[in-house]
Amino acid sequence: MTETQPENAARHESTASDASALLRHAGMRVTAQRTAVLTALAEAPHAPVDALHHAVRDRLPGIALQTVHGVVNDLTDAGLVRRVSLPAAPSALYELHRADDNHHHVQCVVCARVEDVDCAVGEAPCLHPSHDHGMRVLEANVTFRAICAECERNQR
Repeated sequence: MTETQPENAARHESTASDASALLRHAGMRVTAQRTAVLTALAEAPHAPVDALHHAVRDRLPGIALQTVHGVVNDLTDAGLVRRVSLPAAPSALYELHRADDNHHHVQCVVCARVEDVDCAVGEAPCLHPSHDHGMRVLEANVTFRAICAECERNQR
């Protein structure tokens, strides 16, 4: 079943108003570029900047790739967006930052699809180094490497 245009427009308007609220809460000016990037990330998490640029260009014709890079950097600095670097991804991916969230990622080693995984269940993975060499650890990432069901079917 597909969405009708009014339903799709209402969903986009709701996402844009959510983006405006996020920007205001972070003390940032609400701009069309920032709202469009946040809306694009809400619709397509784990997106590289070039994919965000493509999505935003549909809403804001003429927006430059460099502008999207700048917006993503500003949103990351403000804590609204998180940069995700994964082994098989050719460039950094971005996702909306979820407050008080400790999630990981599962990545298909064939098609590079990325999905969120809630914090590991059972015995915790090694998130504290045996020796920090005098450094204050800021973050530990866990990436589960896998083969998605579709890729596995295609390999048979």
